[in-house]
Amino acid sequence: MEATIYNSKGKESGKINLNEKVWGLSWNADLVHQVVESMRSNARMSTAQAKDRSAVSGGGKKPWAQKGTGRSRHGSSRSPIWRHGGVTHGPMNEKDYSKKINKKVRAKALYTVLSEKFRNNEVLFIDEISMKAPKTTEAKGIILALSGVKGFEKMLTKKRNAAYFATAEKSEVVSKSFSNFGNIDFDAVENMNPIDLLNHKYVVIVSPEKAISFIEGKLAVATSAK
Repeated sequence: MEATIYNSKGKESGKINLNEKVWGLSWNADLVHQVVESMRSNARMSTAQAKDRSAVSGGGKKPWAQKGTGRSRHGSSRSPIWRHGGVTHGPMNEKDYSKKINKKVRAKALYTVLSEKFRNNEVLFIDEISMKAPKTTEAKGIILALSGVKGFEKMLTKKRNAAYFATAEKSEVVSKSFSNFGNIDFDAVENMNPIDLLNHKYVVIVSPEKAISFIEGKLAVATSAK
């Protein structure tokens, strides 16, 4: 498989060969759904906490005598059937929502999403993005130039989650330059995951030779996933 590499001005600058086992996989919705839901569960914080009858303040004294009042017997106003009483079977912050994700399954899901994006012409390879100082105007110029590439016109006009930039070489100057755009996310390629890819319309891979080498490095475990 072959793909075109563009420069930051939106002009073709070369070609790159892609491994079909990474960029040519068929869509597997069940696998992707399993990994995405597991990742979301792992990111879920167990913060909800309800007070049961042992945690509610007050109510230590028996409200009234057991017999002789003509009313129902009660032992404590902290009972769940009382107003301001404890909660029965409420959420507790000890609950663990994490799920195990095998490395080969996670890698296979990432490759599956990349293949689907590439098949739909939503993956763009850029040779490099370099800046001497953080400049939002320069970053906007790059986005404007890339939106001129056929199929990527919405990169400039889409208000949310337009593009996910994954770079092999970390640059604080470049990341700061793109940080003012609410529809663009800029991150290192090692942090790339199925959720980020699915949440964005386009995927832009910067320094593709190094980035693809890192991505395809997970191939050994991914190819054994069913």
